[in-house]
Amino acid sequence: MASRILRFKRTLRGLSRHIFVQDLVMKIIKCIFFAVFISLLAVPIYGQPSMIDPRGSMVTVRAIIPPDARTARALGTFREGNGIVIDSEGLILTIGYVIMEARHLELEIQSGDSIPASFVGYDHRTGFGLLRAQTPINVKPLQFGDSSKVETGDSVVLVSGIGDDASQESRVLSRAEFTGYWEYLLDSAIYAAPAHSNFAGAAMIGPTGKLLGVGSIYTQLAVPGLGAVPCNMFVPIDLLKPILKDLVNSGRARKPPQPWLGVHLDEFYGRVVVMRTAADGPAERAGLKTGDVIVRVGGKSISGLSDFYRKLWANGKAGVVISLSVLQGSEIKKLQIRSEDRYQYLKLRPGSKYTKWS
Repeated sequence: MASRILRFKRTLRGLSRHIFVQDLVMKIIKCIFFAVFISLLAVPIYGQPSMIDPRGSMVTVRAIIPPDARTARALGTFREGNGIVIDSEGLILTIGYVIMEARHLELEIQSGDSIPASFVGYDHRTGFGLLRAQTPINVKPLQFGDSSKVETGDSVVLVSGIGDDASQESRVLSRAEFTGYWEYLLDSAIYAAPAHSNFAGAAMIGPTGKLLGVGSIYTQLAVPGLGAVPCNMFVPIDLLKPILKDLVNSGRARKPPQPWLGVHLDEFYGRVVVMRTAADGPAERAGLKTGDVIVRVGGKSISGLSDFYRKLWANGKAGVVISLSVLQGSEIKKLQIRSEDRYQYLKLRPGSKYTKWS
């Protein structure tokens, strides 16, 4: 009997070693495949025309934010990103969170000189921000491309402001929905890999040297067979074209503002969970708490974060009362939240061009 048990244990040890070796081999193969995949992403497509060097149209944007700003806690009081010159009068395009609620703005151009800048506009729906150099910068502006034609696998160049590693070849990893925790949703964002480390406000340039998108965040995208692939999300430039004139003239898009609750949300297995609420925002005043699970909005069940946003915004414009059913602990509670216009919540500086559109 003892000998049988001993043989059984030896067999189990042998099987364990075999399974361990198999698992190790699969992990090594997966790592090699991933490395090859990422390296291929950076290889230009054969026969593609040379891209025009866009670095001369890039600047570094620096912003100082007052400590009492609404976004100071989440985004900090000193912010730095990239800017893209888009007209001959020094109009600079960036990603909006870099300059939102800024008290002081400056640009560093390719010569190394620093130039003061002024805030022009911000659009919460797209995330774009605009500022303008206060003195002439004599920089050739980038022309807009057509981001609707950008497809998975396209070769692009990601360009930041200043530095030897400012320009990086990359490929479009995917055109897909992007859902942000800050009440933000894009139907068809552009994901690019390898990721650029200096992504905030970076330019995505197509093969003809035209601007296709503006860098927003570093993220990861699930790719079948590879798992989570590091990449950047870019906001398509086509989203700027219909609102550019409004942003320049009025500081924001001339559209009815969407209802804003003031919540940071996340999704776990299809459930929408409150991560935190904005201080003195609509959700906090109504009693929504960290850890609450949102079950319904307007009496309608929700199937995830993007579904929640779409059903929230379908209620009307900012100011409408939003009915939420939330799980607090073991109890379902119904909350009535009077939404707000996010632009009115932000602590804007004197001279800001933000305009209240009803």
